[in-house]
Amino acid sequence: MRRIRFTLSYDGTDFYGWQVQPGLPTIQGTVEAVLSEIEGAPVHVTASGRTDAGVHALAQVAAATISNPIPLPNLRKAMNRLLPASIRVLDAAEASLDFHPRRHALAKTYEYRIYRAEVCPPFERYYVHHHPYPLDVERMIALAPLLEGTRDYRNFAASDEKYVSGEPLVRTIFSSRLIAEPDRLRYQVRGSGFLKHMVRNIVGVLIEVGKGNLDEAGLRALLDDKDAKAGPTAPARGLFLISVEYGNGC
Repeated sequence: MRRIRFTLSYDGTDFYGWQVQPGLPTIQGTVEAVLSEIEGAPVHVTASGRTDAGVHALAQVAAATISNPIPLPNLRKAMNRLLPASIRVLDAAEASLDFHPRRHALAKTYEYRIYRAEVCPPFERYYVHHHPYPLDVERMIALAPLLEGTRDYRNFAASDEKYVSGEPLVRTIFSSRLIAEPDRLRYQVRGSGFLKHMVRNIVGVLIEVGKGNLDEAGLRALLDDKDAKAGPTAPARGLFLISVEYGNGC
């Protein structure tokens, strides 16, 4: 048996997220169907994380165990021939049989893109959150690093049954910054891992900061008070998984 590590890039617009859902198009379901066709038997694919419906990835890491002896370059070509154009296999590599894309990940980086001009170009509409309204961008830039640190981020997580069952909610955010560019903002966050909707909830909070609805004390309360709750969740379409990092042994 072989454990294959894949680097995938995908446009999440037409998919209901990563995780398989009966009767709905998903990234995992589509990739598993293609690999199963190549293998001639069912193949299960795991990923570094479950991106939501409409979320995109520049470099998602996934893995599957197969017995087919097909050379890696040929496997990549075969998968890309069978996959829809919205999903591409950028790389395929041999991995240890115990490699797990999520458990072995050391850090992930996400980027959220906000388009600020009055008119959003039609070719951008699925890849940005269009917000042409006044924002105090300097204040957003100044407060974004407050999200860094190791703490319980439950206030920034959507409800999920696995959190109720006791899954740890502590994560480490290594860097949190907002970058201002002409007509757009880019929020970049690098962390040990992220809870459900966590990045989108952080962006929603930063937008509330920019609107003047939340000050520094309010943001600190969201971080420290376990009974507080973050504000509006930013739309999925502006979010990209940029990269996943692993140690030398993976």
